[in-house]
Amino acid sequence: MKVLIVGSGGREHAIAAAVAKSPKVDKIYCAPGNAGIGQIAECVDIGAMEYDCLVDFAKEKEIDLTVVGMDDPLVGGIVDKFEEAGLRVFGPRKNAAILEGSKAFSKDLMKKYNIPTAGYEKFDSPEAAMEYLETSKYPIVLKADGLALGKGVLICETKEQAMDGVKELMLDKKFGDAGNTIVVEEFMTGREVSVLSYVDGKTIKIMTSAQDHKRAKDGDQGLNTGGMGTFSPSPYYTEDVDEFCQKYIYQPTVDAMAAEGRPFTGIIFFGLMLTDDGPKVLEYNARFGDPEAQVVLPRMKNDIIDVFEACIDGKLDDIVLEFEDNAAVCVVLASDGYPVSYEKGFEIKGLEQFEDKDGYYVFHAGTALKDGKIVTNGGRVLGVTAKGDDLHQARANAYEATKLIDFDNKYMRTDIGKEL
Repeated sequence: MKVLIVGSGGREHAIAAAVAKSPKVDKIYCAPGNAGIGQIAECVDIGAMEYDCLVDFAKEKEIDLTVVGMDDPLVGGIVDKFEEAGLRVFGPRKNAAILEGSKAFSKDLMKKYNIPTAGYEKFDSPEAAMEYLETSKYPIVLKADGLALGKGVLICETKEQAMDGVKELMLDKKFGDAGNTIVVEEFMTGREVSVLSYVDGKTIKIMTSAQDHKRAKDGDQGLNTGGMGTFSPSPYYTEDVDEFCQKYIYQPTVDAMAAEGRPFTGIIFFGLMLTDDGPKVLEYNARFGDPEAQVVLPRMKNDIIDVFEACIDGKLDDIVLEFEDNAAVCVVLASDGYPVSYEKGFEIKGLEQFEDKDGYYVFHAGTALKDGKIVTNGGRVLGVTAKGDDLHQARANAYEATKLIDFDNKYMRTDIGKEL
């Protein structure tokens, strides 16, 4: 079969690598892709938001299955466009992708269906938000309602920081229309855990857990980024936690979306906080996490095509998800200065050392092919992933592997999974 993957980052490279392992697949396309994806798929110069062009391409090439990796096209309704054209596609429709597309929607959903989350208020007016913050308890969290590349969350220690945050999100429009509405949320403490799941509209199957590191600098300092590294599984995601989440979070979320007339098919990413009062939902995403996919998918034993098709056909009940009894750690190699400003276009050396290196992966995030050489082309450049018998070994393997790759202005955090 022929598969089209929509997206251009490390997540899409991880999806492509999983798809390439399926004996059912003989041709993979990726739009627009990147230099690494181009080694296992044919990259097509069509942007992820060019729905009509993508539909035309899928028809022309007789694509059997399209997999949408990115949040923007999902929230924008790409799945609806493909379905209207009679094409088979994996991902939530627009009315379900709102679970990620609007923080206000997801918070209201959790409140209505008693799904545990932090207390909150939402505001369309900066004046009303600032008035509320005058008497709030600190620290407090501000969230842009819409998509903001994983960076629209501000943790404010003081009233002054919170007021500046409202200005940044709602008046200065740092994230554009995403800040037209904001959610002001109580600050929760505890361990963060990421849990990805497959959903077919009614049934949900949970993947292995992971934990992301969002801040740019060691010790969780610096600005929020799209993710500087991750590990899987999380030692804090215990059987008791899983049992609680299955009962009060996972299935209730799927049932709530169905009850709202928005049946969800695709991936639900649960961002959880393990508080003293039990697990609570930090956020939902409507697609694989990035870089969570880079540690979860290499550990999955199933043929990913079987799982995608079961979700689309409403037969996820028939699938038994299986994961390797090991661990994986991903360290992101970034351009120094990310997420603010950075140079790109530098040649990347050492990639050939990973060819046929079992248990090691280099997932390309921001790379391009220029004059026959692979060069940096973004803030997050590569995700170096390594497996190990346990998290300690996987971490040691991943950091050892980062030494094999070099490019000008290479930057990484040195403490991914250090506390384990």
